[in-house]
Amino acid sequence: MTTTVAAPATAAPVATPKVRRGWTQHGMVFVAPFLLIYVAFLVWPTLLGFQMSLSSVNIAGGNNHFVGFGNYLEAFGDPRMWHSLWNTLVFTVLSTVPLVFLGLVFALLVHNLRFMQWLWRLSFFGPFLLPSAVVSILWLQMIYPAGYGLINGTLGTDVLWLGDPSVAMWSMVLTTVWWTVGFNFLLYLAALQSIPQHLYEAAAIDGATAWDKLRSITLPLLGRTTALIVVLQLVASLKVFDQIYLMTGGGPQDATRPIIEYAYDVGFTGYRTGYASAVSYILFALIVIVSLAQLRLFRKREEVAS
Repeated sequence: MTTTVAAPATAAPVATPKVRRGWTQHGMVFVAPFLLIYVAFLVWPTLLGFQMSLSSVNIAGGNNHFVGFGNYLEAFGDPRMWHSLWNTLVFTVLSTVPLVFLGLVFALLVHNLRFMQWLWRLSFFGPFLLPSAVVSILWLQMIYPAGYGLINGTLGTDVLWLGDPSVAMWSMVLTTVWWTVGFNFLLYLAALQSIPQHLYEAAAIDGATAWDKLRSITLPLLGRTTALIVVLQLVASLKVFDQIYLMTGGGPQDATRPIIEYAYDVGFTGYRTGYASAVSYILFALIVIVSLAQLRLFRKREEVAS
C-alpha cells in the first residue's frame, strides 16, 4: 500500500504597506512655523538691507537708483567711518578682557562659597537684568557732572568722566562691565557646577593644592565655555550702541562714537539709508570674520591639547 504525502501549503506573500514620506515623516510640519518666522524676520530683512546698500535709497524721498558698490567704496574712503570703527575696536578690546576675566573670578568665588550663595548670585547677575536706559541714568548720576557725582564726591576729585576725550571711553567700559558681567558669570557658574566632583577628590588624594586643581582640572574643563563666552562677548561689544548713545551721544569730539551710532546718524539724521546700510554690512562682515577666526583658534588649541 502506497502512502502519498501531501506537500506543505505555501503561505501567501504578505503585501508590504507603502510608507508615504510626507512632511510629517521628516518633521517639516513642526519646523515650518519657525522657518517661516526665520525667513520673514531675519533672512528677508538681511537680503533687503543688502539690496538697499547697493542703491541710493533715501528715507526722505528723492531719486533711488542702483549704485552698485559705490556706497562701500565711499565708506572705505570715509575718515569718520574709520574713526567710529576704531572706537568700536578699542571698546571691544577694553571691555572683553575684564568681562571674561571677572566673570570667571566671580563664578569661582560664588561656587566655592558655603553660605548665602543666592545673595551673591543676585548681586552679580542683578545688574544684567536692568534696561539700558536705567543703567545709563544710574551711571550718569554717579560720574556726572564733575565735582557733584557720587564717584567724584567720594574720591574728592574733579574728573570729567564723560567730558574728557581721554577718559570718556574708559567710563563707558566701566559702565558696561558693571552692567553685563553677570551674564558671563552665570555661564561660568553653570559650567563649574557640571564638573564632576570626584575629579577634585582624586586630586586631593594625590596631594594637589587648590592652585593645582584650578590649573589642571578647572581651567581645562572650562575651555569650551571660555571659547563660547569670548565669541559672544566679542560680538556683543562690536555691536555696542545703547549706553554710549544715551550717555555721551558719541562725544566728546566723537571720542566714543561706535560704528553703529555712525550708521544711525547717517541713516536717520542724514537720511542716507543706502549708505548707512553699507556701513552696517561692513560691521556685519567684521563680526563674521572675528567670530570665525576666534572659533578656529580655539578649535586648534583643543586639537593640540588632545
